[in-house]
Amino acid sequence: MEKDMNTATPADLANPEETFRIGELSSEFDVTLRTLRFYEDKGLLSPRRIGNTRLYSRADRARLKLILLGKRVGLSLLDVKEILDLYNPTGNNQRQLSVAIEKGVEQMDVLRKQREEIDEAIEELDETLVNLRSHLDNAVKQQ
Repeated sequence: MEKDMNTATPADLANPEETFRIGELSSEFDVTLRTLRFYEDKGLLSPRRIGNTRLYSRADRARLKLILLGKRVGLSLLDVKEILDLYNPTGNNQRQLSVAIEKGVEQMDVLRKQREEIDEAIEELDETLVNLRSHLDNAVKQQ
């Protein structure tokens, strides 16, 4: 009989080096339990279960790290899922790496454009503040 990969055994609970409870990952990565459940609902994480206890593998922990990195740099969860789903533990993962690079380059372009727009807004606001301060100084001098 084939073992269900989503079902934990009592032995899994007894080996803390191999599994992580939801609270441990929540604390380690500073995310809420709800966030972890959300990622599970979206198919990004697949913890095993024993009763109501979720047990995350090292692979789940690594996936969470990559999910949070993707989120931090502005990738969509769909993009992150696409990259993660291409992982093949027995292959060279050339396709996964190529897609990750492609999406990374696209996101880098987006971030650079946003930075350019932010730099322009800062410059414009700086000029406006200089003008406002000058007007205020003139108003004070006229009193």
